[in-house]
Amino acid sequence: MLELDLDRASRRGAPEAVLCDAKSVEQVAAIAGEYARLAAAGREDLGPVLFTRADAARAAAVLAALPGAHHDPVARFLAWPAEPPAPSGGLVIVACAGTSDLPVAREAELTARHLGRPTRLIADIGIAGLHRLVARLPELREAACVVVAAGMDGALPTVVAGQIAAPVVALPTSVGYGVAEGGRAALTTMLSACAPGIGVVNIDNGYGAGHLAAQIARWAPAPPG
Repeated sequence: MLELDLDRASRRGAPEAVLCDAKSVEQVAAIAGEYARLAAAGREDLGPVLFTRADAARAAAVLAALPGAHHDPVARFLAWPAEPPAPSGGLVIVACAGTSDLPVAREAELTARHLGRPTRLIADIGIAGLHRLVARLPELREAACVVVAAGMDGALPTVVAGQIAAPVVALPTSVGYGVAEGGRAALTTMLSACAPGIGVVNIDNGYGAGHLAAQIARWAPAPPG
């Protein structure tokens, strides 16, 4: 029997998210169908509803019930309604070390955007090419909060946090091999960071990183222009 947490937005300022990969296709379809039923019955305080870690089959189940949802297959992410709320609060920048980190980084960016923050995604600024990071520092310094996604050695959040005033949400990814396999080396590095102002989420937890960044930036002034 479904029991959706429909009052979460009033308690926490953000509605429920649906973790799809821990549920069967049928369960995901039933949840999406219940949101569709409630919307058809006139309930107006449902969205945005986020569906995370959705493979092709689970995404298809969501879209069958909520055909107007936005779907990003790279991030394995769906949002309904498709249009995010009008942006408010401070800018959330999501930065990632390399192209391999993009799926998780994109999940974080979409989460923050659909929770109402202005967002920007910056890719390929890993420490193996430090000049690329240095060139983007003026842009990073515009943010109210920066999510930094990295695998392998996971050193990028520490470097970024040492160069900007905003808090950093460190997002370890499972990109890597050998001792870095599965993201545990990146997680350990981030937890051991010597730069202050860093919070660390779980491996590949793009949703959690984006949500935390959106909460931090909620009270910040909007970016100029």
